[in-house]
Order: sequence, then C-alpha cells, then structure tokens
Amino acid sequence: MLLLVLIVAMVLGVLGPKLFAPSQWEHRFKVGLGLDLSSGTQVTLQAQTLSGKAPSADEMNAAVGVIEGRVNGTGNSGAQVQPQGTDLIIVTVPGKGSQQTIQLVSSTALLMFRQVLLYEPYSATSTTTPAASASPSASASPSASASPSASGTSSAKATPSASSTSTAKTSAKIVPAASASASPSASASGTASPSGSASPSSSPSTSPSASPSSSAGSTTLGNPRLVHKDVLEQFNKLVCKPGDTQAWKSQIGYQETTPYNNPDVQVVACGSPGAGQWGKFALDVAKVKGTQITAASAGLSTTSNQWQVNLTLNGQGAAAFSTLTSHLYNTYYAAGQSDPNSAVLDQVAIALDGNVVSSPEIQGAIPGGNAQITGSFTQAEATQLQNELKFGSVPLDLKTLFVTSVSAQVGRDQLDAGLIAAAIGLALVVLYSFFYYRGLGLVSVSSLLIAGTITYLAVVLLSLYQNFTLELAGIAGLIVAIGITADSFVVYFERLRDEVREGKQLRPAVESGWKRARRTILVSDTVSFLAALLLYYFAIGEVKGFAYTLGLTTLIDVVVVFLFTKPMVTLLAGTKFFGNGHPMSGLDPARLGAKTPWRSSVRRNQVRRRPDPATRSTASRNPGGS
Repeated sequence: MLLLVLIVAMVLGVLGPKLFAPSQWEHRFKVGLGLDLSSGTQVTLQAQTLSGKAPSADEMNAAVGVIEGRVNGTGNSGAQVQPQGTDLIIVTVPGKGSQQTIQLVSSTALLMFRQVLLYEPYSATSTTTPAASASPSASASPSASASPSASGTSSAKATPSASSTSTAKTSAKIVPAASASASPSASASGTASPSGSASPSSSPSTSPSASPSSSAGSTTLGNPRLVHKDVLEQFNKLVCKPGDTQAWKSQIGYQETTPYNNPDVQVVACGSPGAGQWGKFALDVAKVKGTQITAASAGLSTTSNQWQVNLTLNGQGAAAFSTLTSHLYNTYYAAGQSDPNSAVLDQVAIALDGNVVSSPEIQGAIPGGNAQITGSFTQAEATQLQNELKFGSVPLDLKTLFVTSVSAQVGRDQLDAGLIAAAIGLALVVLYSFFYYRGLGLVSVSSLLIAGTITYLAVVLLSLYQNFTLELAGIAGLIVAIGITADSFVVYFERLRDEVREGKQLRPAVESGWKRARRTILVSDTVSFLAALLLYYFAIGEVKGFAYTLGLTTLIDVVVVFLFTKPMVTLLAGTKFFGNGHPMSGLDPARLGAKTPWRSSVRRNQVRRRPDPATRSTASRNPGGS
C-alpha cells in the first residue's frame, strides 16, 4: 500500500500543473539527456585570479553566476554551469555549439564604476506605479530584489532635495564610512517603502509624468549632450526587457566582452536599479575599476540596524573615487538639480559584466577610499552585492581546458547503445530468475519492474525540478542497479530455501528467512551507497553521473525489497501453488533436499522418514522375528 502511494505521489509530482491537461502529459514524462546522449558543446574552464592564485569559494560562485547569465541569455535555456572541485567550471550548452559560445563563456568579467548619463526606466508591474518608483535605486542583485531606503545617509547631506526632481533619485546612497556610522538616519524624513514606491517625506513625489510604463518609458532622464553620438544612437536603439542580462548586447553589436569591458569608452547597458524596475542606461567612461577595491563586506549598522555594504579602495582607487564623487556632488547634487532630466547625473552605476547591478546616489565627496552603500537591504541582498564587489576586485581569468562537441547522430547512437545494453542485462536476469527460481522468478521480475518504474519517475522528477540530465555514464549506473536489485532478492530467496531445507513450514520459513536476509541486504546496500557517495564527492565529469544514478537506485532497491518483495512472498506463501511446494514453485521440499516433508502432496517414496531409534534397536535384537 505504501509503495502504491509513493508511485501515485511521484506521478502527480511529474504531472504538476498539467494534471488536468492530458494533452500535455506526454511532454512531462521526458528525461533530460546529457551532452553525450543528445548534441551540443561542453567546455571545461579553469578559473584563477589574474595573479595566478586559486579562487575562493565566493569568487567561484560569482563566476558561475556571471557565466550562467551569459549562456542562458543567448537563448540556451537548457545550458548548465556547474563548478567542479575548487577551480573548474563545466559549461554544457545543448544544441549546435559554436566558437562564439566558447569565447562568450571564457571571457573575463570586469567590474566598473561609471557615471550615469542617461536612464530610461521600465516597470515589470503596471502603468500605475507611483512616481518614486521611476527613480533608479540600488539593487543588491541583478534580480531586482533590493529596494534600499533613505535611512543611513551621509551627515553632510542627509535627505534628497525637496524639489520635485527627487522623483528621479535613487533611495540608496554611497556615503563616507566615518560620517555614515556617526550619523545614520540623520534626517527625520522617513524611509522608502520596500517596494520603492515612496520617497522621503521631505520631498514627496506625486508627479505621474515620471511614472514608467510597462514598456519602454517615454521619459529619458539625464543629459544627452554628455553622450557621444554613436553611443546615443545605440541607446535609442536598445530595448531592455526585465531580467535580460545578456541578449540585449547583440542588439547593439556587443558580440564580445571587449566593448563593455573597455573602461576608456562610453557604453550602454541594461540593469535593475530597483525593486519591480528595469531600465536602460548610457554610462560614462569608468573612473574607478573593480580591481581597485581592496575589501567589501556586508554587515549590520551599529546604529540604524540596517544592512549595508562597506567598501574600501586602494590608494589609486581612493583618489579617483574622491575626484568622481566631488564632481558629482558639487556639479549635480549640491546644485539642487533644477532640471528634472538631470536628476540621475549624481548616480554611479556599478556595472558587472556590462550589466548594472546597482546605481546608488552620491550625496557628498568621499575622500580616503572608505565608503558605505546604504539602504534597506536584506541580508541576502547585501551579501549578493558584497560578492559582486569582491568578484570585481579579483576578476577570474578563465582558461579553456577542454572543448567537446557531440553531433545529434552520435548522441542518438550512444543512447541506443546504452538502452540495448540495459535491455540485454535485464533479459539475462529474467532468464536466470525463471530458470533457477521457477515460480519465485515472478517475484524477482515484478520487483525489477517496480524498481524500474520508480527509477524512471525519479529521473523525470529530477529533470523537471533539478535540471538533471542523464548521461551515458548514468545509464551505466542504472544497468549496475539491475544487478543490485537482483542481488537483494537472491539473498532473500536463498535464505528462504535454507529454512525450507531445515524442514520448516513455508510461512514460518518466510519470516525466519527474512530476518536472516534483511541484515545482509541492508549491509550490502549501505556499502554500495557509501561507495557511490564517495565516488560522487571525489570524482569529476561524467563519473559523477554514474555515482549519482548508482546511489539513487541503491536507495530505491531498499524501498522495493522492503515494501514489495518481502510482502509479495508472504502473500504467495498462502497460496496452494507455493504453500504445497509445487515442483514449479521453486520451493519444492524434495528438490531442495528437505530433512522432513511439510508438503501434503509429498509421496512417501520421495522423502523417506528416518527409522525410529527404538524400533531400530528392537529389530537388531530380534533379527529373525518372533
């Protein structure tokens, strides 16, 4: 009963949202195939810092995130990026591979600090978004999950200007570290709401004209006169879509990373400056580079209890950042920004791999190279921004070690070969079961079918919800699993037949044989699972697929033996065919050499009773009779 419930639950999990759409069921029961069984390109990259040192775990995670954005942004929705060990990254792109894909994933991602020259807001929600949400606000991650507040501002300039130009301002700020910690939330203006839909009370923004629409906004903020002609043409041509971190680059000819990683030229970019927002930017040359960051850490403010990101620059970076922030503050922020279209010019875009991940406002000159990015960050959002800044400080050099391309025909041939090998192995086990165990072979074959069904459903579920792909090595693991399952019922059947040989009735023999076999089966499966676990942990590449399926099927074997094989033998012991020890049942006492007969149909001349010792002694004393 439990086994049936498990199978039904797995089927319902596979159908999921298509439960009441039978026409779509066929598409749900598909197994994701790996590169060697389908077609595509696999690239093995070795990551190291520009100085040749091994990367840290945070740097590897950031690199994986950048590469995922690159390959998935090109339309390869089935692409996979997996770290292997401490410095390897495996990129698998299904379909026809190309040199462009290899160059795309192996390019170094750089971090730049660039002044915002133009910004055109978008909205992923509705056209009734309040005006304040049109202003670019800092985001802790490219997913637009952050919406910083106005708290934690610099003591030099704690609140935005009271003019209506504040509708274009971000509520996140870069402030000097010392003054920010000494005077957090220096104003009583209040904070922005988590959705970013409210600005500080000292500068209410109710102008509906600044509200972005659900498509490209009609209001472009900034100063086009500061933008080079060719960059302005690219800006006007560019159409950003919410969540698009890669495909936009092809619209304007950014086929390689060189244009947007060049610090000496103006660029255009897409990015997520605030919660529920998206937009496109025109950015100035990079005055500060990510390599000039010496430290970045996320933490709670000791005074405002708000999450913030602390930033430290080296000497060269501190001087450049001081010049940049002084210029933006004196020219735009302190001047009051009487022109609403210039409201974003005091913002610095933090661009990683060409995408704007945050665009905080400069509210004062920041000398010394110590700054804080403040706002209503959650811990996860602050940590995300911290990791992006750390990755920018030590960008990883990605070297291509191996490139493997598989055509569709080769993949199909290997898939067919794997399935044929599995079919041959299964057929041999079935033939052996019926030849040696006769009627009990029905139990073993049924156990294999049940195990195969659960394994198939498990692989389908993993493909749907965990992006699991079955490779040729994984099929080898499934073939080995046939032997593991067969081994389990062989152990049980042999213990059962031993009990029958001892002269026990079948029903007691079923229980006592199970007690003897259960421990052996558990020990055997435990050893097999531990071997698969260690192999998965220490191996790389396709060997992991073999270990994964081997461990999965080992667990399934335990479930099937305990919930199906043993209960089924118990039920069959109550039938006449097996209970009376039919010669074709596999439990014939005479054929097994039982010491005493328990089968009612056993003839006297088939199993002789041992003479009674008392009778034997009497006969020896009276050999001639009386």
